Amino acid sequence: MNQNLDRLLAGLAERGERVVELQSALTACKALGPDNGGRGELDKVRRITDWLTACGVRDLRRMDAPDNRVPDGLRPNLIARLSGTTSRTLWLFGHTDVVPPGDSAAWASDPWQVRREGDWLYGRGVEDNQQAIVSMLLLAEELRRQNLTPALGLGLVFMADEESGSDYGLAHVLEQAPELFRPDDLYIVPDAGSPRGDLIEVAEKSQLWLKVRTTGAQCHASTPHKGRNAFLAGADMVLACHQGLYETFPQEDPLFKPSRSTFVPSKHDANVPSVNILPGSDVFYVDCRLLPEVSQEAVLAKAREIAARVAQRYGVEISVDVEHAQAASAAPADSPVVLALEQAVERVYGVQPRPVGIGGATVAALLRRKGLPAAVWACIQNTCHQPDERASVSAACKDAQVFAHILMQRDAHA
Repeated sequence: MNQNLDRLLAGLAERGERVVELQSALTACKALGPDNGGRGELDKVRRITDWLTACGVRDLRRMDAPDNRVPDGLRPNLIARLSGTTSRTLWLFGHTDVVPPGDSAAWASDPWQVRREGDWLYGRGVEDNQQAIVSMLLLAEELRRQNLTPALGLGLVFMADEESGSDYGLAHVLEQAPELFRPDDLYIVPDAGSPRGDLIEVAEKSQLWLKVRTTGAQCHASTPHKGRNAFLAGADMVLACHQGLYETFPQEDPLFKPSRSTFVPSKHDANVPSVNILPGSDVFYVDCRLLPEVSQEAVLAKAREIAARVAQRYGVEISVDVEHAQAASAAPADSPVVLALEQAVERVYGVQPRPVGIGGATVAALLRRKGLPAAVWACIQNTCHQPDERASVSAACKDAQVFAHILMQRDAHA
C-alpha cells in the first residue's frame, strides 16, 4: 500500500499543467446562480461529468433540484464514487457556483479568463471553490490512470447553490439520499483554510441575515418638509444598529477569528431612480455572524428595539425581518477526520495544523447537523469574493496529495 501511495503522490506532483487546464475551463463557465443574476451551474457540471467519464469513473449520479429561475429548470448536483478495499468512504465536497466579479475595473484582467503569473492563477472562482474541485478531479484522474484501488472509497460531491444558502445544493442531496452518508465515513469540505495549510476549521458561527425596511413618504427633493426621508432614517438605522449590536453582544471566544460576533451592514437595495426624488422606501441588510453562545432571537429582538427608537425619531416605520438564518455548528477536535487531516497535512505541507472556528458559513454545517463530523480544510490565500481572486497551482496538487494520504490508509483513525 505504501508503494501505491508513493506512486499516487508522485503522479499528483506532476499535474500542474492539468490544474491550469481545468481552472481555465471551469472559470470560463460563469457559473452564477439565479440569485446572483446567472443561468446556473449546468455547463460547469457537464464539463466535470465529461472529465470524470473520460478518465474511467463510471459511478456517476445526478441529483438535480428543480428551479424554474434558470433556463434548464434545474440546479445540478453530481455525485461520483470510486470503490475502495474497505466499506468506509472519504467524502470531498466542492461547490460549482461562484459569486459575481463586482467592479470589473478593480480587476487587472478579465475575471472570466484565467490569467497565470508563475504559480498563481487569477480569475473569479479559482479559489472559491475551484481549487477544491480541481484537487478532487486530479485525485480521481490519477487513481484511474494508475489503476489503483484505494483503501477507502472515494466520494466526490459537486454541489450547486452554495453561495446562496445550499437549498438547491447539498441540502437537497441530504434530503433526497441520506443513506449515502454513513456515520463512520470521513467528511472534508475544502472551502476554508489558510495560506500555510495549518488551520482545520471545526466550528462555525451561526449566520443571521437581517432585512431592514424603512417606510416614509416620497416627495420632491426640493420640498423635503412634505415627505419623510426613508433613506435618511435608514442611514441612521445603519449606524445605530451597528453600534448597538456590538455594544450589546461583546462576548469573545479565542477559537474564532475574529473572536467576537460581527454585525456588518452589507447590501443596499436601489430606492429612487432620480436625484430629485426624496425616497419613501429604503431597504438594507445586516450580515450577522454570531458566536455559538449568542442567541439569534436575542439579536433580532435588539435590532427591532433599535429600529423602534430610530423610527420614532424620524416619524417613519422600520421593520426588521430574517432574510436567512443558519445555526452554529461544530465537530469534535479529536474526531477521526480531524486526526487524519492533521497527520496528512503535516506530511505534505510540513506544518502542524490546529483546530479553529470561523465566521464564514460552509456546507459542513449541513453535514454536522446530520450528525456527520465534517472538517473544513484547504491551503488557500483567502481571496474569495475579492477582485483578482487567486489560487496556487502547486497548492491544488498538494491538497490532492493530502486527500490521497487519507484515502490510502486502511485504518484512517477509525
